[in-house]
Amino acid sequence: QVQLVESGGGLVQAGGSLRLSCAASGRTFSSYAMGWFRQAPGKERQFVARISWTGGGTSYADSVKGRFTISRDNNKNTVYLQMNSLKPEDTAVYYCARAKRAYALALSASEYDYWGQGTQVTVSS
Repeated sequence: QVQLVESGGGLVQAGGSLRLSCAASGRTFSSYAMGWFRQAPGKERQFVARISWTGGGTSYADSVKGRFTISRDNNKNTVYLQMNSLKPEDTAVYYCARAKRAYALALSASEYDYWGQGTQVTVSS
C-alpha cells in the first residue's frame, strides 16, 4: 500500500511563495510519475503539474506555467511543488498523486490511483 503525505501549505499574501512537499512510502517511488492537483471550494479537482519518474519531463497547467515548479528527489521518495508569485485564485486544497502504472506518462487525473490527504493553500489579496 502506498501512502502519500503532503505538507507545506498555509496562508500567504498575494505575490508570496510556498513550497509543498509530498512524501511517499514504498520502494518503487522512482518508477512512477507523480502529479499535483488542486480543488477550490465548489469547483472540480484540476491538474496543476506532473513529473516523470526520472524527473526529466514535466508538464504544467497554463494557469501556473512560469510560476510553479515541480521537482522530485527519488532518494528521499519526495516530490515538491515550488509556488511563486501566488495569486488569490491559487487558493485551494492541493493534492499529490501517484500514477497507476510504472513508467507511464500519466497526463490526466484518471491515470493516478494513489492520492494524499491534501494540504490547504490560502492566498490573501
